[in-house]
Amino acid sequence: MLLAVLYCLLWSFQTSAGHFPRACVSSKNLMEKECCPPWSGDGSPCGQLSGRGVCQNILLSNAPLGPQFPFTGVDDRESWPSIFYNRTCQCSGNFMGFNCGNCKFGFWGPNCTERRLLVRRSIFDLSVPEKDKFLAYLTLAKHTISSDYVIPTGTYGQMKNGSTPMFRDINIYDLFVWIHYYVSMDALLGGSKIWKDIDFAHEAPAFLPWHRLFLLRWEQEIQKITGDENFTIPYWDWRDAEKCDICTDEYLGAQHPANPNLLSPASFFSSWQIICSRLEEYNSHQTVCNGTPEGPLQRNPGNHDKSRTPRLPSSADVEFCLSLTQYESGSMDKSANFSFRNTLEGFANPFTGIADASQSSMHNALHIYMNGTMSQVQGSANDPIFLLHHAFVDSIFEQWLRRHRPLLEVYPEANAPIGHNRESYMVPFIPLYRNGDFFISSKDLGYDYSYLQDSDPDSFQDYIKSYLEQASRIWSWLLGAAMVGAAVTALLAGLASLLCRHKRKELPEEKQPLLMEKEACHNVLYQSHV
Repeated sequence: MLLAVLYCLLWSFQTSAGHFPRACVSSKNLMEKECCPPWSGDGSPCGQLSGRGVCQNILLSNAPLGPQFPFTGVDDRESWPSIFYNRTCQCSGNFMGFNCGNCKFGFWGPNCTERRLLVRRSIFDLSVPEKDKFLAYLTLAKHTISSDYVIPTGTYGQMKNGSTPMFRDINIYDLFVWIHYYVSMDALLGGSKIWKDIDFAHEAPAFLPWHRLFLLRWEQEIQKITGDENFTIPYWDWRDAEKCDICTDEYLGAQHPANPNLLSPASFFSSWQIICSRLEEYNSHQTVCNGTPEGPLQRNPGNHDKSRTPRLPSSADVEFCLSLTQYESGSMDKSANFSFRNTLEGFANPFTGIADASQSSMHNALHIYMNGTMSQVQGSANDPIFLLHHAFVDSIFEQWLRRHRPLLEVYPEANAPIGHNRESYMVPFIPLYRNGDFFISSKDLGYDYSYLQDSDPDSFQDYIKSYLEQASRIWSWLLGAAMVGAAVTALLAGLASLLCRHKRKELPEEKQPLLMEKEACHNVLYQSHV
């Protein structure tokens, strides 16, 4: 059944030849440092004629950085994306994209005016057809060349400052593997020199917002190539797990019977080729990964260094992590104490919140536990387990946001490691997104988690929100109706009172109404008030 679904998908969606927009990698674009492609809807740059956006100079943050990276002007990712472009599309309203041709996360429709909320579910809650569809989508992404994006095969200097572009096509799945590699690669200092203490998506405040955007963009690309507008990434709830429950051929692949480091031949992931895993080779050549296949996916769950990672995270670990009130602290890197981010990432003890370089816990524990491709930071996204794992990590981030309701100012504005300040643009995304843009509830970005919906204290408010909005729209009418009703009530009450007084005057004293008759007059008054 799965193969039939996959065959239909691959037949329906042709690949096209030809994280840099394809429309912005000519020598002209690079030398002019401008990426403002036309929107196909009206043919104008950034859809300006239709009011979707305009081409503007990039406004970079000048907030001071932490001391972890003591260089300036040696890495293409510094002050992203200014080494490549200093003019990009600034989209208006709910429009988004490198040419303002898409909608912001959480909006839909031809004019991006329709709100929507998608729900990410546990992979074990998916029906067999839903699970098979997800696996088919993964394979489709691995076999579909991105029509919008290409990757660089050299540094800006190797491109002779843009006069000699060096880019190549890449499939959609590997595009995101490359993105995760590029954001965490070592800095190339020339000759044989490198600098390892640099990472624009890990070991600092942007870890959670950056991966949140990564998953949203991955979902968006899958929705685009499949036409499945409601697709969401499933998550793997690994709390208290004793083994890798998704490491079966029914899900993400069991172990090979003859070689425990490889995947079972019964899993089609066993035929996948990984990229961006030969870090020493790139460093020695002072170049970047070019997307060349480098061998099969490797995984040997549970056969890892137990002294460093004795077990998978528990429910108690997660709860302690959620109890930490500070998002970030101290040096704002992997030595930060009592930091929610650092504890969830796995550089701090999940019982105390104290940084511990000898242990890998929480998020890091899952990577180490997989004991293969997942255990190497730069190449870890090759393994599709990466997506399910980070979706659950994101759900914990979401729980923390809902529990503590932090202001945006809680996210550090300055002195974080390079690339991690609140107003820094996220490497290497184009269109541009700032770290602080994703320090908000997932609901504001158009998605939620199934297991959080039942326990969300705001769920009742969300339920009646639409009714309250309707009431607000007709408030003036209701107020007017109430005033008319009050006037009619007063008139009826006056008439009833006159009637009762008139009746008393006509009867002799000995024939005045009995109590029951007096109640009849009172009932007229009561009903008029109602």
